[in-house]
Parts: sequence; structure tokens; C-alpha cells
Amino acid sequence: MQDKVLISPKELASMLENESVVVIDTRSPDDYATSHIPGAVNIHDIFTHFAFSSSEGIETLHTMFSDLFGAAGLSGEETAVIYEHTMNKGYGQSCRGFFLLKYLGYPKVAVLHGGKKAWDIEGFPTTSEFPTPQTKSFPLKVDPSILVTTEEMLRSLNNPFVFKLDVRDYEEWSGITASPQDMIFCPRKGRIPNSVWIEWQRMMVQEDDGIPLFRSKEEILEICSQVGIKPESTVYIYCLAGIRASNTYIALKEAGILDVRVYLGSWFEWSRDPELPIEQKESNSSRMIAQI
Repeated sequence: MQDKVLISPKELASMLENESVVVIDTRSPDDYATSHIPGAVNIHDIFTHFAFSSSEGIETLHTMFSDLFGAAGLSGEETAVIYEHTMNKGYGQSCRGFFLLKYLGYPKVAVLHGGKKAWDIEGFPTTSEFPTPQTKSFPLKVDPSILVTTEEMLRSLNNPFVFKLDVRDYEEWSGITASPQDMIFCPRKGRIPNSVWIEWQRMMVQEDDGIPLFRSKEEILEICSQVGIKPESTVYIYCLAGIRASNTYIALKEAGILDVRVYLGSWFEWSRDPELPIEQKESNSSRMIAQI
């Protein structure tokens, strides 16, 4: 089961009975305190931490999250299962948890497809009791091949063989706002030059029960093909802080696109360096696809 990235509530329930599993809730502490999957550990920093590409920023990322995941009980033997409320309400924060664990080299990671809402609809139990996990030594084995730094993104700007995929909302892509509803301050508005644009929610479809789930492999590949991305392409994904980008990372990897990487610093980092180039004018329509 640990090799499967997206698991259903029924699969998670079975794993909890038969395997060593650490469930991680990425929602706010208040939401977690109200109701969560039994035994789940709350790590909201997965959503709130802003990453930077400097040596200090990378070191902080390694130390902070290896400590947090170790305190949650991850030693390398357990399967980590990450969830949020739904796959879109938290901007894909469970997927960022997946990406962080894979980047840090954790061997067994999955995401609860549909999030806690899917768990609730299936009628599985929840609790408001806080667990007391046993702290373990987290096995840090960083995989830098899936992370894009600012310097690597800068070097790729004029490389037509590297797709710079912006998955933010249209208002951010077009330079109207710097973050969703301008909630988070960024000094500059715009996008990374020569980017292509697919809004992150395009990778999901709303089911009849109101739960967004990832589209089929064929649908995702068709959406990607509209901006030139093929299974053999190299894709650097960015958003505001690597959260929505991580959601798209899973979508593209599940669709069979092999060389996919995330610029975790994303626009929050890029916008803060006035020496880095940006685009603000309207883009050629061939570099973007329509909104949902």
C-alpha cells in the first residue's frame, strides 16, 4: 500500500488496522482540535512555513521539518498519510506535506484523496482527543533533484526545454494581485518570465458529493498538452509558496510526467529580489489555458 500516492478513506481505515501508520493533519490547530482522524498529529507548519533558497533557508527547512516529522513519530518504518479538509480548501497543503517528506527522503508517504471531508462522508470515526506520539529519529536523506532553487529557476528562463509552470490563480498570473485576494504581501506583482499557465484547480474535478479529486491521467495529459507539456518534458512548477505547486506536482507525476520539480520558494521568494526579472504584460494565449 505504501507505494500508492493517493489513497481512499477505506484504504486508510484498513491501513490503520493492519500497518504502522502516522497520520498527519495539516489543517489549522482550531479545526484539528474540533475534530480529526483518530491518532492524527497536527502539523500546520506544512501550510504556513515560507521556504527560501539560501543556504540558511534550506538548512532551516531540513532542521525544522525533520524535527517536526520525527516528533510526530516518523522513523522510516511507518507510512506517513497526510490530509487536509478537501484537496482545494487548503490550497493543496496535504500535497505540500507529501512533497516535503519526499524531498527529505522519507520512503513511505501517501495523501488521503478527498481529505477529511471524504473520510467524514464515508462515516469513519473522528475524535477531539490529542494523541501523544512517541518521538522518533527522522531519517533525513534529502533528494535535491525534485526541488528547484531560485538560481536554478533563473538559469532556466531562456531554456525552451524547461517548462516554467505557473499554477496560481488568474489574477496572480496576470499581475492584478500578488497573492490570493492580496492576503500575503509580496513586493512585486507579475510572473516569472517565459512561464506557461495552468490554474492549479484545473487538475481536479468536483465530484457529485462536492469533493474535488484529481482528474484521470488522460485528462491531465490533455490539459498539459495545451501549453506544450508532454510526458517527456522537464517541468518546474511554482505558485505563491509551493502549496498549490505541490498539488500540481502530484497530478503531473500521477499522469506519468517523469521530470517534475517544485520551486518551493515560488513567488513569495522571487518577488522579494528586485534583481530578478518579472513579466507583467499580457501573455500570448498559447502560454495559458482558460480558467475553470
